[in-house]
Amino acid sequence: MSHKGYASNYRIVLLALGCFGCFGLVAVKLVWLHVIDRDELVKNIAKARQTSTPIPEIARRGDIRDARGGVLATSSPRLIVGLDPWSLLPRDEPKWPQLARLLQISEADLAAAARRRFRDEPVVARNPVVTKDPSTGHFVFNLTPGAAPADDDDDARSTEADEAGRRLVRWTVLKAEVSEQTYAEIDALKIKGVRGDRVYRRVYPNNQLAAHVVGYVNRQQEAAAGVEAKFDFYLRGQRGWRVSERDGRGGELPQFLTRQVPAAHGYHLQLSIDLIVQDIVEQELALIAEKYKPLKASIIVSDPQTGFVLGLGNYPTFDLNRYNEVTDSESARLRSAAVADIYDPGSVFKIVPVAGALEEGLVRPGDTIDCSLDKVSLRGRPVSLPAEDHRMGMLTISEIIARSSNKGAAQLGLMLGEERLHRYARAFGFGSTLGFPVGAEENGILHPWKKWTTTDFTRIPMGHGISATVLQMHQAMSAIASDGVLLRPQILRQIRDANNEVVARYDRAEIGRAVSPQTARTVAAMLAGVARKGGTAPEAAIEGYDVAGKTGTSQKFINSHWSKKNHVVSFVGFFPAARPQVVISVVVDDADHMCPGGVAYGAKVAAPSFRRIGERLIPILEIRAAGRSAPLLALSQGGRP
Repeated sequence: MSHKGYASNYRIVLLALGCFGCFGLVAVKLVWLHVIDRDELVKNIAKARQTSTPIPEIARRGDIRDARGGVLATSSPRLIVGLDPWSLLPRDEPKWPQLARLLQISEADLAAAARRRFRDEPVVARNPVVTKDPSTGHFVFNLTPGAAPADDDDDARSTEADEAGRRLVRWTVLKAEVSEQTYAEIDALKIKGVRGDRVYRRVYPNNQLAAHVVGYVNRQQEAAAGVEAKFDFYLRGQRGWRVSERDGRGGELPQFLTRQVPAAHGYHLQLSIDLIVQDIVEQELALIAEKYKPLKASIIVSDPQTGFVLGLGNYPTFDLNRYNEVTDSESARLRSAAVADIYDPGSVFKIVPVAGALEEGLVRPGDTIDCSLDKVSLRGRPVSLPAEDHRMGMLTISEIIARSSNKGAAQLGLMLGEERLHRYARAFGFGSTLGFPVGAEENGILHPWKKWTTTDFTRIPMGHGISATVLQMHQAMSAIASDGVLLRPQILRQIRDANNEVVARYDRAEIGRAVSPQTARTVAAMLAGVARKGGTAPEAAIEGYDVAGKTGTSQKFINSHWSKKNHVVSFVGFFPAARPQVVISVVVDDADHMCPGGVAYGAKVAAPSFRRIGERLIPILEIRAAGRSAPLLALSQGGRP
């Protein structure tokens, strides 16, 4: 007998088994998810939910300072004020006129920015465009009048879209630069959706001073030249970041914050450049430019005992704060001619064959050479010697330097031979870069000696057929001043952290030995005769000091021939000759059209600049006169040691 109100035992058992089976499947799945496949699933979840987010605080770029602590480049704080149109409240609209007045923008522009909620809507407001680089977090300024407000693509909320797929505007810049005081007044208005972001803008307090050394940061906040670019890794600092998780809608979950690293401000660099020395250099360049109207000119001042550059300037130059005003036709202004341009050094190069011949023991300072010859014999064949500006007869080695004899230098080169002359040229730094960190340094031109022609062999000793940078010629002369050691030219003295603690120091760095100390001192003594009566540059003499140096006047190669009306003139030297404390190079390109007779000479154009710079440096660098010793006078006059 059956009862319709009750289920049979069979059905109850079947239902129970079904329920237990379902729960069993769930249990198996849970075991699979939480035990067997747990590690792989956790990794996938972490990838999907975990995110690294930049911290809004921007790292401050480090300062660039001179040897005395003077600021050459710094980062000035600025506030960028903007709004989120989706966060604005109707109750705050009465405050908009006051906000517009504080920002110095029109109410219409403010209203247009407040009502623009989608990226595809037309822009009406006329404010500076300011965008942010997602990779660095730096704001990019475009202060062009009439530009439209820009959105901040780095704001995570700007990726939001409505149901139609239109991207929402969650950040619009109202004012690119607002003072702290003004922002305090804006903040006091308590307008929801209006906020300020603190950023830094690069400032160069000295405008064009040391422009080719310091370099600049462009509008995209990228280091573009000079020390700024070379040492950008130390200067730029590191932006902070945090690791957290996001929900399914992309919103950050602060409770799952696992790591936060604050922004690290950039290091400060202390250069060897001395602002006072640099100013003297640039004043002299301005004087040269006004008097001679040259194509270009360069001056370098350095310490011969350490290799550190105290001043380096070029004409023409530019204002670091207005670099973007340099037109394409004037782009040469941005290049450091002292490091990046090459020229034939002319007679200044004669220090190489003279030093080489002395080092090899082929001659002594008092030995004489017939400098009236037009030809000499080389391996049984007659070889023509270069011409002279003035007829010369028998000259001592010291007189060859003092009177700058082309024939004498050529004969010294012939004594050395091609291989040894080439080796000494390389030892003095020609034909390769010196490792100067800024300015796109050039190698210069020094062909392998096996490729030299007979003409090359007789012209290279007088500084023709070889090309160098102003810096290379400067360092070659510095090798004589530093007892025969070729030093690496340096610009960076110290690196300091944001707390001004020293983290790295740079000292004298030797490239190699060019000649022995005795040879270097002998050549220095001989070079002292150049700035005395009877030498080629008495205009370089400094009262009370022995000046050692050399003039150079080289023709320029124009329209496939050597021009007689276009020259590069120079004077490179140091003082005091016996114990050198400063090396100065003055090189002027194409000053001929403003010189008597239409021809420029190193003695008339460059040597007076050397003297004026040297005289002004004496009190600043505390240069003491070494006195004129008897051996120095004897050597400079052609006597024997």
